[in-house]
Amino acid sequence: MIRSLFLALGAFALFSIEATAQHVRAGIIGLDTSHAVAFTKTLNTTPQRPEVMGVRVVAAYPQGSKDIESSTKRVPEYTEKVKALGVEIVPSIHDLLDKVDVVFLETNDGRPHLEQLLPCLEAHKPVFIDKPIAATLVDAIKIFDASKKTGIPVFSSSSLRFGKSTLAVRNGSIGRVSNAETTSPASLEPHHPDLFWYGVHGVESLFTLMGTGCQSVKRGTTADGKITVTGSWSGARTGTFTESKGYGGKAVGDKGADDTVGKYEGYDPLLFSIVHFFRTGIAPVTPEETLEIYAFMEAADESKRRGGAVVTLKEVMDKALAEARK
Repeated sequence: MIRSLFLALGAFALFSIEATAQHVRAGIIGLDTSHAVAFTKTLNTTPQRPEVMGVRVVAAYPQGSKDIESSTKRVPEYTEKVKALGVEIVPSIHDLLDKVDVVFLETNDGRPHLEQLLPCLEAHKPVFIDKPIAATLVDAIKIFDASKKTGIPVFSSSSLRFGKSTLAVRNGSIGRVSNAETTSPASLEPHHPDLFWYGVHGVESLFTLMGTGCQSVKRGTTADGKITVTGSWSGARTGTFTESKGYGGKAVGDKGADDTVGKYEGYDPLLFSIVHFFRTGIAPVTPEETLEIYAFMEAADESKRRGGAVVTLKEVMDKALAEARK
């Protein structure tokens, strides 16, 4: 096992050196999300932007969700759009992996992500996994366990993490944040915990502002019936996500406040971080933070099931860990 881990790490180290000096061939799994088209357009447009220089999408496997109509109906249109950008459409993930150095796992449905990811890791291909990383906290844990076992890095994030004001607060512009509120749309999909499907955007912004250390959550509804979830962080700090038509928020720190956080600023800032990850193997978001985000959202569902009771993240994480590693 130690030898296999060493070989996997060595393979990625070799990739990093080569990818820095050469063109990087990217592949996409899942053409059922607009993200796949947006990333391809930026990467495959000539001349390329300096932030993505040398990285191009060369192949895509179109199958994403098999039973979510809002996803499946997009595949023909998005397939034609990426083909027009010079991308070869292939019949399987294994065919894709023979042609690429790195992978964008773009399937809009979190349920097949673990199954789709494993052959990528076996082929030593670093992977960006678009939101939601999985459809259960259990599968999210299994994904990071598989990444650790093989030594092949992965990361997942919403584009909302990379808004300028949000990152500025993350980097200390208003000091230590004591309270933050974020908003985003939160449309639901019955195969996923409520916030996994779209509310993850606002929750990702919240964690970018607050950092890790959330201990418990309590879910409720606003006067007009929207989801609202309040988390209690260590150090008597509080963060709240509320469903809304728009993206936004406010953060209060010991050096001031910022009410311009949580805004959507397009896909390119996320894409630039993905390209840096592909070149270096360094993920901009740790597995620990990503798992805490999904534990927060799972605990919000548990709070809903309990009529708005306070639920600790430790409780839901311990339960998921036990199931993931049994």
